[in-house]
Amino acid sequence: MVPLKDENPIKITPYITYLLIAINVLVFVYELSLNSNQLDAFFHLFAVVPKELTGSFSGVNFHQSIPEIITPITSLFLHAGFTHIAFNMLFLWIFGNNVEEQLGKAKILLFYLSCGVLAVLAQWFFSALSNVPSLGASGAIAGVMGAYILKFPQAKVVTLVPLGFFFPIFRIPAVYFLGFWFLEQAFNGITSLEVTANVGMESGGVAYWAHAGGFIAGAILGPMLGLFSRPSKAITDTLEAARE
Repeated sequence: MVPLKDENPIKITPYITYLLIAINVLVFVYELSLNSNQLDAFFHLFAVVPKELTGSFSGVNFHQSIPEIITPITSLFLHAGFTHIAFNMLFLWIFGNNVEEQLGKAKILLFYLSCGVLAVLAQWFFSALSNVPSLGASGAIAGVMGAYILKFPQAKVVTLVPLGFFFPIFRIPAVYFLGFWFLEQAFNGITSLEVTANVGMESGGVAYWAHAGGFIAGAILGPMLGLFSRPSKAITDTLEAARE
């Protein structure tokens, strides 16, 4: 399923969401300028290498210009290909603006980075001795989705659903669209514990535990940072209409 947009208008300009998208795109453009050897070195330096992160937690110094301990943040702005960044930025574009409106500009940045780091650690926990670099904004964006499903469960997500040669479009409540996405990530994460050669970080594939962990982090951190401290646009519109 591919989300196209949500029917959940906002009253602000989501500058932080736009900024995060811009940084990710600019870093990806830089990646395109590198040859394969340079790109491998770039990923190894700025992405999370679980085995090295494990060592850094034990005090091992790898004598790199970028300490491994900060790669859970730097890795959030790296992507492995056009499809990887396109889908991540699409999800951030659709769901990030509403969460930014609820949390405010300062808190949304703290929220995004915290969810991303926690997502990275969730994946690291299950692949602590892997040498395969882990990268991407997916975990942080999953956190945004975890907050979104709590605040806007009934918001409609306009979704393209490929069915063979047909591509119908449905308006799916967020609770079902995002709920299904989370269950899929959790299921695949559990599967990867048994079949690490096919899915999960060990094979260089999708980091399902980062997705699931980020989603749960967002559902927990969102309310802690004030997700419900201000009414949504739908509620304020109803109140304004009642006053007229």
